[in-house]
Amino acid sequence: MRDAVSSRRFTGWHMTAILVGFFVVVIAVNMVMATVAVRSFGGTVVDNSYVESQKFNAYLGQARAQAALGWHQQIATDAGRHVMLWLDDEAGAAVKGAMVRAVAQHPLGRAADIALVMQEERPGRYVSDRVLPAGRWQLRVTVTRDRQQRHLMAEID
Repeated sequence: MRDAVSSRRFTGWHMTAILVGFFVVVIAVNMVMATVAVRSFGGTVVDNSYVESQKFNAYLGQARAQAALGWHQQIATDAGRHVMLWLDDEAGAAVKGAMVRAVAQHPLGRAADIALVMQEERPGRYVSDRVLPAGRWQLRVTVTRDRQQRHLMAEID
C-alpha cells in the first residue's frame, strides 16, 4: 500500500514538471528559429509581383535572344579574389571587345553590393577592377557587345 501512495505523488509532480519543461523547450526553439529567420531575411525579391508578372513574356523573349547568341562563359576568381570571365562564341572563338559590368551581392543581404567593372585582359578574358571579400557572393553580370546583351549569374565562394 505504501508503494502505491508514493508512486502516485511521484507521477503527479513529475508529470507536471515534464509538461512544463516540454513547453519551455518548444517556446525556446520557436523563439530561436524566429530570431534567425528575421535576422537572415535579406528583403523582398520584387516590390510588386503583379507588375513583374506582366513583364514575363518580355523576359522570355530576352532569354531566347540571349540563347541565340550561343555564347559560352566560365566565371571564377583568381588567387587574389579578382573575378575572371572567359567568353567564347558558338564557334569557340573569343568574344572580344565587350563591355562587362557586374554586381556582387551577398546571398543574405548582410553586406553591401559591390559594383565591378571588368576589363579585357586578353581576347575573351575579362578581369574585375576590384577584389571580392572572402565569403559567398552571387554575381550578376551584364555583357554588352554590338547592341547584343547577355545576362549571366554565377555563385562565387
